[in-house]
Amino acid sequence: MSVKEKHLVKGGEFILNESNPQEIFTPEDFSEEQLMIKESVQEFIDREVWPHKPRFEKKDYAFTKELMEQAGELGFLGIAVPETYGGLGMDFVTTMMVCDYISGATGSLSTAFGAHTGIGTMPITLYGTEEQKLKYVPKLASGEWFGSYCLTEPGAGSDANSGKTKAVLSEDGSHYKITGQKMWISNAGFASLLIVFARIEDDKNITGFIVENDPSNGISMGEEEAKLGIHASSTRQVFFNDTVVPVENMLGERGGGFKIAMNALNVGRIKLAAACLDAQRRVVTEAVKYANERVQFKTPIAQFGAIKDKLARMATSTYAGESACYRAAHDIKERIASLEEEGLSHQQAELKGVEEFAIECSILKVAVSEDMQNCSDEGIQIFGGMGFSADTPMESAWRDARIGRIYEGTNEINRMLSVGMLLKKAMKGQLDLMTAVMQVSNDIRELRDNPPVLDGTPLAQELQLIKQLKKAFLMVAGAAVQKYGPQLEAEQQVLMTVSDILIEIYMAESTVLRTLKNVDLKGAADQEQQIQMTQLYTFDANETIIKKAKEAIVSFSEGKEQAQLLKGLQLLTSYQQMPNIVALKTAIADQVIAENSYCF
Repeated sequence: MSVKEKHLVKGGEFILNESNPQEIFTPEDFSEEQLMIKESVQEFIDREVWPHKPRFEKKDYAFTKELMEQAGELGFLGIAVPETYGGLGMDFVTTMMVCDYISGATGSLSTAFGAHTGIGTMPITLYGTEEQKLKYVPKLASGEWFGSYCLTEPGAGSDANSGKTKAVLSEDGSHYKITGQKMWISNAGFASLLIVFARIEDDKNITGFIVENDPSNGISMGEEEAKLGIHASSTRQVFFNDTVVPVENMLGERGGGFKIAMNALNVGRIKLAAACLDAQRRVVTEAVKYANERVQFKTPIAQFGAIKDKLARMATSTYAGESACYRAAHDIKERIASLEEEGLSHQQAELKGVEEFAIECSILKVAVSEDMQNCSDEGIQIFGGMGFSADTPMESAWRDARIGRIYEGTNEINRMLSVGMLLKKAMKGQLDLMTAVMQVSNDIRELRDNPPVLDGTPLAQELQLIKQLKKAFLMVAGAAVQKYGPQLEAEQQVLMTVSDILIEIYMAESTVLRTLKNVDLKGAADQEQQIQMTQLYTFDANETIIKKAKEAIVSFSEGKEQAQLLKGLQLLTSYQQMPNIVALKTAIADQVIAENSYCF
């Protein structure tokens, strides 16, 4: 079946439509080739990286570079690069999987890998001329050269287009001279190539340039930054003083730098989410190993309910993150394939394919980076006093995780973006949100007068609740739009609460769909713990949505309207029969404890 004959998912439409479990992709669907690649990445990390974690904490930048060179020799740096330019040309799911499993041991290597393969290489493969790609990309794909991305400036962080770095065209028109300062530049200490953003004259938007790192050409570096985490990730300021750049090294079109930066961030966001997954798996595994070994009151602490509570939620958030990341990755892959069938080049198709799912990319970036932070925090707590020691892996995991909420646009920016992009799609007619919003009152009445009859199949209650939660989002978001109109964009606190509802729905639904698909394939008995994790995640998501929706409703409504909205929320977030949460957590934790690892 060609991609055209399949139902292609649109970005953001999950909030309007029901999804078929059989049409989503899960980690259980990896092909034999993908599993072989995954195993080779895991073997590399377990052999060359995990045993040497202390070297990263001692700021061994040379070791990070050495590992990147090895990753290049093994082909990992060229996974996403087309074969024409020396890469392996793998699909989007495979590139996500490699990013996932290469990133779990240390944030230092994860950052170096992500900065090089993503924002260091990808802008050239997606926006470069044929000459630029042939000249630079093979060196980047092999690890002969390393890439760095120079966007952030002292006065330009989240407002990326406000940079002051200047590019001045020479009188003969042969080159630009770039002058300015960049900061927080990952891989700067060993990069051969810099993607630099600068403003030409008084252009509205910045422009991208490919700049070879030559100190004799007016390029200098600050000292390595002292950072909370990712200690062996090279992070420096970069200074340009009349740095000469040939005109043929302009990346894309003049004034197109902001577009390049934003599209690079979309890919970076979903890849960052993937980069948190194996870190979570490893934290869960190390925590349960310790809990099984640590004896207090003549009992392994793993047997205490307080510890089981933590292990269950740590494992559950990891399972949910996997579910959502690979669901979105496959949707992007299918969109790319469809666009290629329509005649677009691979580069054009990848740009448009990822851009289509920019909402999901922002959702995943927020959700999984915060889950990783929480997971590592609980890991420290399980280790107790030892967790605070640099001799155990927990404190470095916690410190490394913290940057995830800042990278690729802060989580606050991404929260507001997710809702803003959804509303823009509605205004452009790409998603029929208005019809759904207008229908919500009728849906609430129908739910009140004719409660659905659940058929007793696994997760029937959770599936029904997801449908109701989508109505809750539409109700709250619709009321907010009606209240504020175009000014909603300025109501950041309301936008953030609405965004949290959207995020929880996508994560919970992805978890439900993954489990249902595997129940159909393997039977409910085989998926007992996965069903329990899905029930637990959905319960927690529902509780978060109740809290956030109430906060929004009481902030922008009053009187009769407020009472109606709160009554609707109560109905839409109600269970017919709530699960026993303590029993769920106990069963999930018992499985993790028995396996002595994250085992799902």
